[in-house]
Amino acid sequence: QVQLVESGGGLVQAGGSLRLSCAASGGTFSYYHMGWFRQAPGKEREFVAAISWGGRSTIYADSVKGRFTISRDNAKNTVALQMNSLKSEDTAVYYCAAAPLSVDWGSRLTARTGTYNYWGQGTQVTVSS
Repeated sequence: QVQLVESGGGLVQAGGSLRLSCAASGGTFSYYHMGWFRQAPGKEREFVAAISWGGRSTIYADSVKGRFTISRDNAKNTVALQMNSLKSEDTAVYYCAAAPLSVDWGSRLTARTGTYNYWGQGTQVTVSS
């Protein structure tokens, strides 16, 4: 059983930056691909970014490409999301999630919420315009 705890959310002005972090415990971190998702009020949870178990491959939603960077540190059991050039439409609760290695990395499954077995509680990001 993997436990995930996000941190780093907050209020930031448009154009600013935030760095989210997710700490994992209770499992072997490198046995999982990791992802970040977000959910805005009244909307479905959507994919933001994912990183493969070893950190060599990353995938991003089109809406955040060039602005967000996902990274992981398997020695520290953490995954981070660096968010730059934030926009008001980035306002949402951000969740980190873990998917098993059996996932076909790079396929459409990588961006689906149902692919991920474990989820954090989320951290609020609010971007003021």
